[in-house]
Amino acid sequence: MKKSVSLCLAAGIILSAVISQFLIYFYAPMEQTLGLAQKIFYYHLPVAWWAFVSFFFSALFAILYLVKKSQRFNILSHANAEVGFVLASLTLITGSLWGKHSWGVWWTWDPKLTTALILWFIFASYLIIRSMPMPKEQKNNICAVIAIIGFMDVPLVFFATRLWRSIHPAVFHSNGTGLEPEMVHTIIFCVLSFVFLWFWLVSYRKQQLTQELKLETIKTKLLYEEEQ
Repeated sequence: MKKSVSLCLAAGIILSAVISQFLIYFYAPMEQTLGLAQKIFYYHLPVAWWAFVSFFFSALFAILYLVKKSQRFNILSHANAEVGFVLASLTLITGSLWGKHSWGVWWTWDPKLTTALILWFIFASYLIIRSMPMPKEQKNNICAVIAIIGFMDVPLVFFATRLWRSIHPAVFHSNGTGLEPEMVHTIIFCVLSFVFLWFWLVSYRKQQLTQELKLETIKTKLLYEEEQ
């Protein structure tokens, strides 16, 4: 990543984080029922939505890899899958914290939570296979298929509250948000500003995986020359 781009991303991450904290704790009003615990919502929604974005790009680049067989697409799919998995894990954690205060339990087998957990397990299996010793091309092909299958679960997670009876609140629906305008402004800013951190994470991981591939290629070449 170029130094100028890194500096811009760093500035964007810091500035958006500072503004987000101000909006969350000083601009958005306190929710009467949950109180301070409701503030988790402003962290929960951004990591959830950007996890979905990561899984979308992981599946997209997986399709391109299967068609083109380019390691560039394989690396991009891999990087997005890892970032998406981290964000999905944070989604489940923050959701459980919110659920404890809202529902009185850490976990309930609600349709939205269940489909989200299935999505997490799918990409957990993706990462497990990535670490297994097997032929590289076979591993890449299997992981590409898993990434595509995993993304097919994303619409189910997103629309779970509309498809089935769910106690999970729908943030945006046909009758409006049910939130105060200040809350809407805050959550929109938090979701949109998360792009800086998301892009940095994906770019940084892509750079790491690219360097790993180069080192592996050099190592393979040296071993081949020694055998000759």
